[in-house]
Amino acid sequence: MPLYMDVHTKIKDLTQEKLAEDHRKDLEYEQAEGVHFKEAWADPETGTCFCLSEAPDQDAVRRVHRRAGHPANEVYPVTLHV
Repeated sequence: MPLYMDVHTKIKDLTQEKLAEDHRKDLEYEQAEGVHFKEAWADPETGTCFCLSEAPDQDAVRRVHRRAGHPANEVYPVTLHV
């Protein structure tokens, strides 16, 4: 299944706990869209979060994040990795 990296920006009051809670929300909706969120990283200083997922397409990733209450600003296909 294709990999995607999505970006969330300008997240206010970003903490480890908020990142974990938002990730749990994604997991609640991922199966309905055929998505699997693998990992998430964040920088509280800039309020930026990055999520890596396997998904049928970018729109599926966007739908999960929207349903979870934190839409992604950008979604990129990851076609090369080591």
